[in-house]
Amino acid sequence: MNLNTLILCIPLLPLLGALALRLLGAKLGKAAVGATAIATVAIGFILSLAAFRGLSGLDPAARHLTASFFTWAPGLGGGIGLDLLLDPLSAVMILVVTGVGSLIHLYSTAYMNEESAEEYARYFSYLNFFIFSMLILVLSANFLVLFAGWELVGLSSYLLIGFFRTKASAADAGKKAFIVNRVGDLGFLMGLLAILSLFGTLDYAKVLPQAPSVLAGREGLATLIALALFLGAMGKSAQVPLHVWLPDAMEGPTPVSALIHAATMVTAGVFMVARCHALFELSGTAMAVVAWVGAFTAIFAASIGLVQNDIKRVMAYSTLSQLGYMMLGVGVGAYTAGFFHLFTHAFFKALLFLGCGSVMHALHGELDLTRMGGLRAKLPVTFWTFLVGALCLVGFPLTSGFFSKDEILWEALASPHGSAALWAIGALTSLLTAVYVSRLVFKVFFGAPRDKHLFDHAHESGWAMALPLVVLAVLALAAGGLGLPHAMSSHQPFAEWLAPVFSDLHAAEPQGLSQSLPWLLMGLYTLGILLGAGFCWWLFIAAPGLSDRLYSYRPVAALHRVLWNKYWVDEAYQAVLVDGPLAAFRWVWRWFDQGMVDGLVNLAGFSAQAGGATLRLLQTGYLRFYLAMMALGAALWLALVFRLL
Repeated sequence: MNLNTLILCIPLLPLLGALALRLLGAKLGKAAVGATAIATVAIGFILSLAAFRGLSGLDPAARHLTASFFTWAPGLGGGIGLDLLLDPLSAVMILVVTGVGSLIHLYSTAYMNEESAEEYARYFSYLNFFIFSMLILVLSANFLVLFAGWELVGLSSYLLIGFFRTKASAADAGKKAFIVNRVGDLGFLMGLLAILSLFGTLDYAKVLPQAPSVLAGREGLATLIALALFLGAMGKSAQVPLHVWLPDAMEGPTPVSALIHAATMVTAGVFMVARCHALFELSGTAMAVVAWVGAFTAIFAASIGLVQNDIKRVMAYSTLSQLGYMMLGVGVGAYTAGFFHLFTHAFFKALLFLGCGSVMHALHGELDLTRMGGLRAKLPVTFWTFLVGALCLVGFPLTSGFFSKDEILWEALASPHGSAALWAIGALTSLLTAVYVSRLVFKVFFGAPRDKHLFDHAHESGWAMALPLVVLAVLALAAGGLGLPHAMSSHQPFAEWLAPVFSDLHAAEPQGLSQSLPWLLMGLYTLGILLGAGFCWWLFIAAPGLSDRLYSYRPVAALHRVLWNKYWVDEAYQAVLVDGPLAAFRWVWRWFDQGMVDGLVNLAGFSAQAGGATLRLLQTGYLRFYLAMMALGAALWLALVFRLL
């Protein structure tokens, strides 16, 4: 099979699976539905491995293969086709999407088994469609195909977040995700239109290499285009202030949360910025905006995660925070570091969400941390694999999260686009991450059971749920070896693999920084993690009543109230964007529609009615009345005539 056919088959298989399951799934039975869904994605993973191997066999400069299938828009930009691109960046993404997606599909066969045959088939058809949509997005060779995949991912997320369609909160969450992303997508579309009008095409191969010459001396225009594209990335990757949809997306089934947060939708924005780095590099303002929005999102979400009691929402705010880290990385020009964190995050965040699902499955759907405790004895596989994911998330030394986050923090300080302030925010976010992750682990797996009934009935998941946890735990630990920091090793396989994508960039060596500084920063970073974890151990294990006493202090209670209410961002949106316009529309309705339009219509009716009532007085039906009226009329006429004479 040649590479062109291979590239087409990778997204086509999940699409065919989605169509077959939607049309015939209810008649096939759950076993056949699960097998079909897993096979189409797993074969896609095998084909992705083959494509990766074929690409790696080429000279680094030649690792850029475009497969053209047909002209999609012949009259637009000289003809835009359904073109798919396989290069080092997209090769990594298809491996992540299909690999992690296959494990989530396997996990879902057990997790969703209690659903009816029809709902089971519908779920897997949506899940396959989500995989297809993301593969189209990452394999796109031009901005039009990218936008198609971008919107298909939005549609897929709407279908999956609102999967439990009879549940009002799930339906509302799906609509919220869809609407918030439309705001970002409007900016994204404006950026694409600007690119089309300026370059006359939407092909990456023609736009990105020419961007420096076409936009030379036009930094303002470059800034507008980059920021318009970034607005779309803010929606998809849930950056503040377009972050509000992601926590509510927890209303979907837990495997959906794992797929959205780990391998698909939320990584699209980071991928797009990395893909379009040639445009962003032309504007220092745009780079600063990306970096600072990412840094703010990282610490903003981490602070909210400190007080959440819903196990899935803790993970949701964790994802927001880690996406902020990724944006911080690409915003300071460390595209490889930001993308490496996307890569490692896919494994340990999928592991953590599936671990949450395993806990929920054991506790019959319970989400409240305050009702858990002591589960490590009941759920040994879940506990140890979850612990691996938690260590990676906080960035414990020698885990994959440590290597990817450390590189971002170093670049935030050493890069020409970085600063000490960005590094400080990133480091403080790491401390907060250690606190809220440790709090979750201690509340779920340690201490005495807080609900004896739930604890007594808790049970470990079956092999279909346990196997993906074990595989992801191994991958989460091993992935870090592909991107050791410069201070540890000069050989970095991940950076070397992506080098052809970022060959147009010229790395600037940090000036005036000590060679021992990276090790010092690693030490400070590790110390912060240990302090955060130690504080939580003291608060929830060594002195379990201390946390309650802390809330009796007014400043602590006030801070807790702010964090618990998520800084009232949702309430502000409700007041400004929903309640305010509704009040204005009601006023317009009362004054204009009811007062003026209805008033004029009613006046016309009243006038006709009053006129008719008046004229009706002249139609008495009595002959003598009509003769009298005739005599009166004749007399008035004669009087008028004589007066005129």
